[in-house]
Amino acid sequence: MSTTTHARTDQAPPVGTPEAGRSRPVGPGIGARFFNGFSHLFLVVWTVMVVYPLVWVVMSALKDDSEVIREPLSLIPDKLHFENFARAWGEGHLGAFFLNTVLVLAGSVTLTMLLGSMAAYVLARYEFRGNRAIYYMFLSGLTLPIYLAAVPLFKGVYNTGIVFPLLGPNKHLMLILVYVAWSLAFTVFFMHSFFRTLPDSIAEAGLVDGASHSRLFFSVMLPMARPGLISIGIFNVLGQWNQWYLPTLLMQSVAGEPKNQVISAGLIELSVNQGYKSDWSGLFAGVTMAMLPVLIVYIVFQRQVQSGLTAGVSK
Repeated sequence: MSTTTHARTDQAPPVGTPEAGRSRPVGPGIGARFFNGFSHLFLVVWTVMVVYPLVWVVMSALKDDSEVIREPLSLIPDKLHFENFARAWGEGHLGAFFLNTVLVLAGSVTLTMLLGSMAAYVLARYEFRGNRAIYYMFLSGLTLPIYLAAVPLFKGVYNTGIVFPLLGPNKHLMLILVYVAWSLAFTVFFMHSFFRTLPDSIAEAGLVDGASHSRLFFSVMLPMARPGLISIGIFNVLGQWNQWYLPTLLMQSVAGEPKNQVISAGLIELSVNQGYKSDWSGLFAGVTMAMLPVLIVYIVFQRQVQSGLTAGVSK
């Protein structure tokens, strides 16, 4: 008489088999799926809110004045009017605005980067009495809105033009100095944290080899801080390019000479002085050309900005 034994199918597989180490996949829960869906929906809505005004401005620049007034929200113009850009560049003095802005930014960004990096390096790498007090004085500049300093700033600029005649008629030079003072606080704050992440061994080796403190800064430490310099440089360029309040406040004496304005204040003056002329298509064309450099700088250097912001954390 033979007996037949049946293997139990609910037993676990042996330890040595491949099935023993496998686990059943567990999908995301309801909460995780809801959060993912909500975040994607939020990003889509945010993208539309950002992209639609840009597209609307560009499309309005290709319309004529009657179509801008008759169908302001339509994105497809009946006919493309590229002559609006030529008119804004010439008759609207946009070419002069661009040249003035480039000259001002070339001086202000260069001075801001030089003075800000030097101050941040000394405050980050050297210990002396009053170090923290000076650092917090720079940080206090980030807490003061520029609108609260409008009256003393205007009076200071006016008095400085009287005391120093060289700065009186040259409003661009005065604007460069004001831009430097306005951007110096954030530059020192950003570069201070970046210089603190640089290794001390390289600085000590440079001093042992006979390098002076100035040569150590310009030849060794400043090249090592290149990612941070690129990031803060781009921030300064974008911030000063889009700055409109300071040029409008400090360059009132050249309001009758629009060719001396920078691009942000020039576009505002162009829109205010429309009057009965109603050259809205030219205004939209000017705004479009003013946006292009900012968009190009951001698209080209976005990887450098991201690497510069994360370089101090990863070191």
